[in-house]
Formats: sequence, C-alpha cells, structure tokens
Amino acid sequence: MATKYTKETYLYWYEMMQLIRQFELKSEEMYKMAGKIRGFFHAYIGQEAIAAGCMTATKPEDIFITAYRDHGLALAKGTSPNACMAELYGKATGCAKGKGGSMHFFDVKNRFFGGHGIVGAQIGTGAGLAFAEQYRGTDNVVLSFFGDGAARQGMLHEAFNMAMLWKLPVVFICENNNYAMGTSIERTSNVVDIYKLADGYDMPADQIDGMSPEAVHEGIARAVKRAREAGGPTLLEIKTYRYKGHSVSDPQKYRTKEEVDEYKAKDPLTQVANTILENNFATQEDLDAIDAKISKVVDDSVTFAEESPWPDDSEVLKDVYLDENYPFIVD
Repeated sequence: MATKYTKETYLYWYEMMQLIRQFELKSEEMYKMAGKIRGFFHAYIGQEAIAAGCMTATKPEDIFITAYRDHGLALAKGTSPNACMAELYGKATGCAKGKGGSMHFFDVKNRFFGGHGIVGAQIGTGAGLAFAEQYRGTDNVVLSFFGDGAARQGMLHEAFNMAMLWKLPVVFICENNNYAMGTSIERTSNVVDIYKLADGYDMPADQIDGMSPEAVHEGIARAVKRAREAGGPTLLEIKTYRYKGHSVSDPQKYRTKEEVDEYKAKDPLTQVANTILENNFATQEDLDAIDAKISKVVDDSVTFAEESPWPDDSEVLKDVYLDENYPFIVD
C-alpha cells in the first residue's frame, strides 16, 4: 500500500506506539505485584495512535494537558520512561517527585502539564494555558485532551465559550473510547457525536479515526495550523478504544469480548507495522530489533524505579504553591 508519509515518520510512529504499549503492559504487571505501584492505574493501551499522530503534527514548544489516563501522552511528549516508572512507584526521581502517582504526571521541561484527576478540569486549565501563550505573543498551541465522560461536564461549555470569544490557540481533543468509566455514550447524552457540541459556539470541529496515526496527524495538523494563525480553537473528536478496563480494577462487564476483539483487529501498531513492511521501509527483523530495544528500555525503567529513593519527609509541603524559581513567571 503506497503512502504519502516517509519511512522516518512510520518508524517514529511504530517505535513511539511500541514504547507506550510495552510501558503500559509492564506497568500493569508491576501494579499487580503487591506494594509496587499503589493508587489508581488507567492504561492507554489501544489509544497509542493518538499520541503518535499528535507528536508529528506539533512542535516541542506546544503544550499537552490531559486527564488521568496520562502515561502515554507523557512518554510521547518526552518524559523519560525512567521518570514515568519512578512516578508510578512514588519515588523521588519521578516526574512529579513521587507526589503525583499514576494520575498526576507533570513535566514542565517537556511542556506536559498533567495528568489531572478531577474530571474535565483540564479543559478549562488548557484554555488558561492557551490564554497565557496568546498573552505572551508566542505561536505555541495547547492540546487539551479529555474523555467522552468529561464531555458532559459544565467546564467544557464555559471553556468553549471563552476560547471562541478570545480566539485562543487551543485544540480541544476528546479521546472518545466509548464508555467513560463504564457507561456508553448512548446512555449519557442525546448527542452521541461529540464533535457536534462545538456547533453551539460556531467552533470548527471534526471527527477522526483514532486507530490511525495518519488520520490523527492530518486532523491535528489542520487544527494546529488554524490556532497558530490566530484562527482560534477547534474541537476534535478522536474515535478510539481502550483494550483494557477503565482502570485495573474494572471487570468490564459492560462490553463483550467480541467487541474488544473487533477493535483489536484494527490495532494501530499492527496497521503501521504492515505499512512499513509493505513499503519496504524496514524488515520484520528490523521491527523485532526495535521491539527488543524498547523492551530493554522498559525493563531498565523498572530497575531504576526499584532502586530510586523515596521522597524525604521534608518534601511533603514543598511544591504546593508557586515559587520564585518557577520557569514560566513573566517579569
């Protein structure tokens, strides 16, 4: 199958998605070992094409902010597997110094602003970050990710209104994996096509195949271009699917095995691997080598987390308020 994307792009997508997939599988394995990883855990498995496609359509200075299913996007943005795994372990070497855990990853250096546990809160915070970029006169764009469950929050409507009024450089991205925690869209709203929520604000919107990094890249690229050129926000509903439950403790009784298998047949990792092989961008041996390399990186992250120190007791009240050394303060 011929493609308009380069060999380098496909190999990047494959490696990025494989990193996220293997990291999440290993993290889930460690979570199930008593005492290793505590608190909640929400895997990104099945949604990797969104992270990969977003990265090739944005620049490093652009900001990502998301909900608590955050590991995949943090890894894509450049947070190291070591820092991610250490954060899951609650260690001092984690990306949030061990204070955030699975739901609250944070990495200012790589422009990743969480990881938010309050459903829908990041939608408004994302608009605020976009206002800050607009105020400073940059051409940076904010990608604000949320799930289909958060689309029912009042924060969405308030943020949409302000973002359109001020033409903020933000792309609102609904990662629609069909079930929120465990309830289908059809049971929560009369409007089942979430992208249509933008109509009430005259906001540009689109619905995208989230199992395809190509489709994600193209949709994000259009929206980001509009935002950079002062055209204001866009709502993208990216249709995706999580192979695992809402969290590790989810028994998934609300969906059938046949439904999950139907989506797994469209697995973005398999699709990208097939495209690479069909276009002779790499051999199966090359892909196996990538897999092995990533497996070692992920295994090493576990070792790093295991050997890292716990946060000192003196850290408990630090980082609660903004301090004078925060890198984004404007004089």
